[in-house]
Amino acid sequence: MAAYRLALPPSLSNAHDVFHVSMSRKYQPNPSHVLQWKSLQLEPDISFIETPVRILDQRVKQLRSKSVPLVKVLWQCHGIEEATWEQEDDMKVTYSL
Repeated sequence: MAAYRLALPPSLSNAHDVFHVSMSRKYQPNPSHVLQWKSLQLEPDISFIETPVRILDQRVKQLRSKSVPLVKVLWQCHGIEEATWEQEDDMKVTYSL
């Protein structure tokens, strides 16, 4: 039995994520599937500041001559799958954690 398991975002956690190959079919292009968008006017002086929301995990990475403490950071406006490992010392200095 050949089946595919989809990696769905948390917002679709209630959807069934396994599909049998016999359920799939070739995509037929359709112009109505194309989203129409308008040009955006961007302000040159606007900046986006990443803000940490929560520390999800921590670990110590062992290098040849030293240990580097790391923290897994969940960022504002990002899903949990986009959490990143950052140096703990840098996070303390930058965000006063």
